[in-house]
Amino acid sequence: MSAPDILYEDGEALVIDKPAGLSVDRPRRGGSSLEDHLDALKLGFQRAPVPVHRLDTDTSGCLLLARNPKALKRFARAFEERQVEKLYLGVVAGEIEGEGTIELALAKISSKQGGWRMIAAKKGKPSISHWRALQVVGGNTLVEFRPETGRTHQLRVHAVEGLGAPLLGDPVYGKGQQTMLHAAGLVLHREGKTPIEASAPFPARFAELGFVAP
Repeated sequence: MSAPDILYEDGEALVIDKPAGLSVDRPRRGGSSLEDHLDALKLGFQRAPVPVHRLDTDTSGCLLLARNPKALKRFARAFEERQVEKLYLGVVAGEIEGEGTIELALAKISSKQGGWRMIAAKKGKPSISHWRALQVVGGNTLVEFRPETGRTHQLRVHAVEGLGAPLLGDPVYGKGQQTMLHAAGLVLHREGKTPIEASAPFPARFAELGFVAP
C-alpha cells in the first residue's frame, strides 16, 4: 500500500487521508499499519510525524499528524478541550430522517466470549454528537455527524443507541465486516496562525452504494 494522500501540510502539521482498513497502531496479530508509512511522511524533516488522535481501522479520512513534540502537545490539548471541529459521514443501516443531538455517557465492558465494546452507562464518560440525515438509498441513510467529544467508538454507539440502527457493516454493534464511517473534515484553530483545515474526498465505497457527495 502506498503512503496515504496528504490533505494539508505546513511546518508543524500534516493531515492525511487515512484509507479504510489501515490501522493507526500496529495490530497485535501483526500486519500493516500507519507506522509503515511514517518515514515516507517525513517529507524532508528529521522527525517522523506522530498521530495526534486515532481513527478506527475501518474509518477513512482526515487524520492529524504533528511534526514536532511541541505541536503534538498543543494539538492533543485542543482535542481534549473540544477545540477541534470534526465532520464525519456515516452510512446507517436503516432509514433515518431529520436531525438532532445525541448525549450519552459511555463506558467500556469486556468478556472472554465477545471481547470489548462500549455501552451507554450512567457512570460512563459524557459524549455528545450532532447529526443530520442527508440521503436515503436502498434502505440505508447517509448521515452527517459533528461530534463534540471524542470517545472510543462514540459514533458507532450513538448510531445504535441514538438513531436506533447501527452503522452499515459494523462488526461489533451491527452486522458486517467493515464499518461505513468517514472522517470528512477537520478544523483546528491556532492562536496567531491560520487554522489547520482539511477535507477528505467522498469515499468510493459510499458512492458504490448509490450515495453522492453532499
